[in-house]
Amino acid sequence: MISWPRCPGRAVVARGGAVLTVGTNAAEVETRLANGELACPDCGGVLAPWGWARRRVLRSGAGVVRLRPRRARCGGCGGSHVLLPVFVLVRRVDLAEVIGAALAAKALGAGTRVIAGRLRRPVDTVRGWLRRFFARAEQIRAYFTVLLVDAGVDPVMPAATATPFADAVAAVVGAWKAVASRWPDVGEVSLWHLACAASGGRLLAPSWP
Repeated sequence: MISWPRCPGRAVVARGGAVLTVGTNAAEVETRLANGELACPDCGGVLAPWGWARRRVLRSGAGVVRLRPRRARCGGCGGSHVLLPVFVLVRRVDLAEVIGAALAAKALGAGTRVIAGRLRRPVDTVRGWLRRFFARAEQIRAYFTVLLVDAGVDPVMPAATATPFADAVAAVVGAWKAVASRWPDVGEVSLWHLACAASGGRLLAPSWP
């Protein structure tokens, strides 16, 4: 589930298996968790604090980000979840904004080596992102197109592009605009943070959506 109106820096929760995507304000997420305001995506029960996941060192566009995600456990079904901020994609060292910049550049026709040079990332790393996104491009396009239609006040479908890859990126952009048009506060959330929240952090996961 995704609570879009609470998106900017708040406790936005998106289902993602044993991972939940939450807002970027750690103190606010901690408060909501302690107050029983976060629900289990599996059974709807109340989530409560349950330790911490392992520490991670992630790469942003300007340097590194050190993170130790919160863990939560459901008082109903007993399931546990790792709470990942919306700037983190599952099993990725680079932040969502960095990876999103690569996807957007590819949609505009840039080559892998050019993108890697711009982002100062290894070519093989960038190629891996692009291949994973391309492999699920049609499914991603369909998923975000549905979100666009469901969320938009007066949804505008993206125009067809030259490639399935670019079509998928266009659908992500369209969904972001549609969500922001319905809930203006969500406009404070960047394109790729919203994409991360909508996918539960699994935008580049092999089996998503």
